[in-house]
Amino acid sequence: MITRRSLLITSLLASAAWPANAQNFPGTLIRIVVPAAPGGGTDILARAMSQQLQTMWGQTVIVENRSGAGGLIGTRQVIAATGDGHTLLMAATSAIMSLAVNTPAPFEISRDLAAVSLVSAPPYILVAHPSVPAKNAAELIEHAKKNPGALSYGSSGSGAASHLSGALFAQMAGIDILHVPYRGMGPAVPDLLGGRIQLLFAPAITVTPHISAGTLRMIGTTGATRSSLFPDFPTIAESGLPKYDSLGWFGLFAPGTMPPALAERISADVRKVLVSDDLKKRLAEQGAEPTPTTPAEFKAFVNSDVTKWLELARKAGITLGGG
Repeated sequence: MITRRSLLITSLLASAAWPANAQNFPGTLIRIVVPAAPGGGTDILARAMSQQLQTMWGQTVIVENRSGAGGLIGTRQVIAATGDGHTLLMAATSAIMSLAVNTPAPFEISRDLAAVSLVSAPPYILVAHPSVPAKNAAELIEHAKKNPGALSYGSSGSGAASHLSGALFAQMAGIDILHVPYRGMGPAVPDLLGGRIQLLFAPAITVTPHISAGTLRMIGTTGATRSSLFPDFPTIAESGLPKYDSLGWFGLFAPGTMPPALAERISADVRKVLVSDDLKKRLAEQGAEPTPTTPAEFKAFVNSDVTKWLELARKAGITLGGG
């Protein structure tokens, strides 16, 4: 018969075992689950990091793509895993937003996942089809107000950073623009080039070649300050919409049962990898810079970011993805 006393003893023994698990990591193969299809930004960063972590840890580190349900399939797989460090999650804004809208309010990341480290938080670039007679944010807002409902913007999916960036822009500017979700940036860019949509908030790597070629017009970047990688690109905030700030981000998580000591250990190793010359170069190729954090800093960042977007969705009547 199981008594309260025996349950307490079992719990105490399990708690005592956690420091040993942290000290023994890594003891076997490590999986980094990516809740998205291969080839996207999350996948590219996970694979770049896995190579260096494998060398550092002396254990095989593999990347597994588990896409579907707006990132929920892969995310829930990690939530259900053992928190011993051998199953990790590399997720972007959209996957955590999908989790947030499918869990009880108020959202708290540590209820399901242990935040390990922010990897990068690059700004997006707002670009327009040449048919749009606007060269900056102020002119775009003026044009949209004169032509309500005439403009549409694409995104890589409902709840993705590209969607939220556009929703925030529309709300702050007081304009009516139609959101058109796609299954990733791949199909969105051709539709923008063809004029089937007029605007896109996109990762730098997907649109800078078209800006250089003159087939798309750069309106502004989405961060609060100019990116050091694109110092000549003005921000949306400075070109017509003060205080606008929207960043997509990528971060490393673990099952919520991971002990703090192990999260700190992995976070420190991730920091070493991210500040290496090789990873800096790989990130720069994606239009991003490394932004490693402590687990506590990342937890606070995620909770604040999710709260911001859930409040935006509530006020704007936006239905976010997931399921």
